[in-house]
Amino acid sequence: MGQRRGYDMNEQKARFAIGQVVHHRKFDYRGVVVEVDPTFQGSETWYDVMAKSRPPKDKPWYHVLVHDASHTTYVAERHLEPDESGGQISHPDLGRHFDTFQKGRYLSRGRSG
Repeated sequence: MGQRRGYDMNEQKARFAIGQVVHHRKFDYRGVVVEVDPTFQGSETWYDVMAKSRPPKDKPWYHVLVHDASHTTYVAERHLEPDESGGQISHPDLGRHFDTFQKGRYLSRGRSG
């Protein structure tokens, strides 16, 4: 995790970017995007069990560190919206991915906003 798997943000139309704070519309949690898949990359078994609303597999999916939790979720783009709170995320793995929070988004080492 934490890699882009060859994903070029300029070639795809992902709505959210790595480091962006998001809100899950259905389950009402906040989190930060740590990886973007241009299409669903999970197993069929996982999709059948976990993706009850059957979101499209041919649209972007996101790996998200969940605020005030210790787990990561894998979320279809249609379930996310920008988080407007401006607040930071609390997660034990945050430092593995980012080291700076500027202007409402997280930045990786060596990047500035």
